[in-house]
Amino acid sequence: MNNQMKIAGVSALALMLGAAAPTFAQTASDSIVNPNAIDDQIDQQRFDVEQQFDRSSDAFRYGAPGAREGFSGSASLGYSGATGNDESQNLDVGARVTHHQGPFTQNLSFLMRFEEEDSDATTEKVYGVYDGLYDINDRFYGFIMGRVVTDGLADEITDEDIDNGNLDIGDKVEQDAFLGIGPGYRIFNRPDLAWRVQAGVGQSYLKYGDGESDSEVGYVLSSRFYWDINQNVFITMDTDALNSDAALRVNNDLGVNFKVTDAFSTRISYLTDYNESRAIRTDNTLGVSLVYGF
Repeated sequence: MNNQMKIAGVSALALMLGAAAPTFAQTASDSIVNPNAIDDQIDQQRFDVEQQFDRSSDAFRYGAPGAREGFSGSASLGYSGATGNDESQNLDVGARVTHHQGPFTQNLSFLMRFEEEDSDATTEKVYGVYDGLYDINDRFYGFIMGRVVTDGLADEITDEDIDNGNLDIGDKVEQDAFLGIGPGYRIFNRPDLAWRVQAGVGQSYLKYGDGESDSEVGYVLSSRFYWDINQNVFITMDTDALNSDAALRVNNDLGVNFKVTDAFSTRISYLTDYNESRAIRTDNTLGVSLVYGF
């Protein structure tokens, strides 16, 4: 007999921030014999879903925060699991925090991704990006950016590596980091449409699975795009391209966010991670975050 269990809800760094479903503490007054308490829970859950979607529409991170001072941001959690003929688990944890004070804005984003099949780990990756922006005027700004990608399985040969013929851990990147500075320019800077680009120079660091490492000067080109199509749909796309003598690396996170009803919102994202120093250069991940109040 084939028993199969699946828990849906895969999330990416891309990801819809603040998409964790609300939970409620249950007391004796919340039982089925108290319909008013149940109605109150339904109303509260619908309000929380609307609030989460509004927080996710973060044009401030892509444009100029203006008068919005202090901290903002949220987090998401996604999990899926299956048992039966095929056993697997997938866990995504992400967060984004923004702080603005005067002309200085800081953005911190990270994503942790863990996957396993038949009790064997297949993915252990952590992505992190820091942006510090200092506004010169409404269009121009200076930035400092740090990014890091770590692969917890780069120092071992997995079953997937064997299947792909990748048997040399010296070809696997365990840590990819960069710290750089440069100028930036806001092409669009409206509440419904924000797009900024920046280019800079800095220090690149690559550590491989066999312990060898490279450190050298690198060049970065980045883009942050936000488009609020209407009150129910908005699109975001983060792109970072880093070039050095060791390798060309590109990360692109495209997200389409939907608010279907007052009680339902979701985000579909497509994350591309390219590194020309790897045997398999491109990793693509499709993610879905879902919140439904009923």
